[in-house]
Amino acid sequence: MRRDSNKEGQQMDKWLVNMAAGATLSALLVIFGVRTFIDITYTTRGGAEPEPEVAATDPGGSGGAAPVAEPATPLPVLLASASVENGAKEAKKCVACHSFDEGGANKIGPNLYGVLGRAVGSYEGFAYSNALIEFGGEWTYERISCFLENPKDCVPGNKMTFAGVKKDTAKANLIVYLKSISPDAPALPEPTESASAEPASGGQQETTPASTVQN
Repeated sequence: MRRDSNKEGQQMDKWLVNMAAGATLSALLVIFGVRTFIDITYTTRGGAEPEPEVAATDPGGSGGAAPVAEPATPLPVLLASASVENGAKEAKKCVACHSFDEGGANKIGPNLYGVLGRAVGSYEGFAYSNALIEFGGEWTYERISCFLENPKDCVPGNKMTFAGVKKDTAKANLIVYLKSISPDAPALPEPTESASAEPASGGQQETTPASTVQN
């Protein structure tokens, strides 16, 4: 009877060991299965191996890294569509420093009546900077456009304290207004066919002038 009891105990122990081993194996299978699933999902969604970025190219397909800026509108095209009336409004921002009437007095800056076509630094009674006198020549459309846009860059060392007219249309309007009060001004430059076809640059934001042309 005792022998049968021992035999049953041994069988029970073996069964418990098998149960424990099976449970352990099942647990390991679950752990490895979950880790494999997480690794696959993480890699697929870009966690460990992100795809390389592709550099942006211009719409024309030239392969450049950035879009090419449109060219600025040529001055003759701007002047051809400019408004004397709007230019007179622009000039009102400059009356604290300049007069625009024939025979008008000099202020902080010289009188600008007749400035287009006039010799640079030649208005009687105004003390011009050496830089402007050395600039010499006459005020052409190209020169006055350069000066109005950025006096310090156009004629380094001059006495102007004004950042410039940055908006192309405002600058063109002001130039045609100055032409309207300049009896000796040359004719407006004729836009060429190729220049007329070029798109407008859209212009930068205008900076309100504190003064206009030191001439």
